[in-house]
Amino acid sequence: MEITEFASVVQDNVGKVVIGKQDAVELLLVALLSEGHVLLEDVPGVGKTTLAKALAQSIDSSFARIQFTPDLLPSDVTGSSLFNQKSQEFEFRPGPLFHQIVLADEINRATPRTQSSLLEAMQERQVTTDGTTRPLPAPFMTIATQNPIELEGTFPLPEAQLDRFLLQIELGYPNYDQEDEILIKYQKRDPLTETTAVVSGEQITSFQEQVKDVLVNEEVRHYMLNIVRATRDHEFTELGVSPRGSLALYRASQALAAIRGRSYVIPSDVQHLAPSLLTHRIHLSPQTRLRGRTPAQIVTEIADSVPVPVVD
Repeated sequence: MEITEFASVVQDNVGKVVIGKQDAVELLLVALLSEGHVLLEDVPGVGKTTLAKALAQSIDSSFARIQFTPDLLPSDVTGSSLFNQKSQEFEFRPGPLFHQIVLADEINRATPRTQSSLLEAMQERQVTTDGTTRPLPAPFMTIATQNPIELEGTFPLPEAQLDRFLLQIELGYPNYDQEDEILIKYQKRDPLTETTAVVSGEQITSFQEQVKDVLVNEEVRHYMLNIVRATRDHEFTELGVSPRGSLALYRASQALAAIRGRSYVIPSDVQHLAPSLLTHRIHLSPQTRLRGRTPAQIVTEIADSVPVPVVD
């Protein structure tokens, strides 16, 4: 199976459950092949959790869902050591984080302390508890959902946490025909219950290695850097994109090119990914926010202002 075939099969499988979100599914696959993580943000009821579960069920990998609440503790996520009276020793009981696909549902309803329990796992794919470091299974991916921070009972994610998400995706409402199709499809049963795996975890690991061989020539690489560095020097930003963001854009562009059947990256790959990959990594000045400007608008302006290289 080639990467393009893999992407097509998974998109079709998820499309049986989630209607009209092909672009979002493609971005999820970009994150999966880039060994990255995804933050799904939108109002309740637009299908964030359903999308995450449909993708997880399309992959023959272990899956766990963590419902983030204000009383959730870090040990509830990572696991803890319990005393075994039979052996008279402490034994480590792994938490739900020790799965390949982890759904962190409504992550911004938990306290910042609990949110931070994901940092090491997302960056280094390991968990350290009681002085012992334990590796996580491969492939490993966190899909977090969150409601807009203006809603009651939510805590904004710190910049260090946001920077570890490869992509931030907003689903939006379906159009009229798509919503009508949802009503028909869900009339008698939930199609999510019939979703089966169409690809194995071993295949995904192999695809992740293949993606790293996709060519990024010097002109396109410099184009990425010019966009990233422009976010740091922009008059409306207090905090620009970090070098981690530069590497994320590089890896994600390779994955998108592979999904679209190319062995090389072109500038349009970078342009397509920039809004989802860079928006959540910049911090606007207070004056800019008061004027009603959004990070997405600033990223779009920057991407439009950087000269596009002409690549043979």
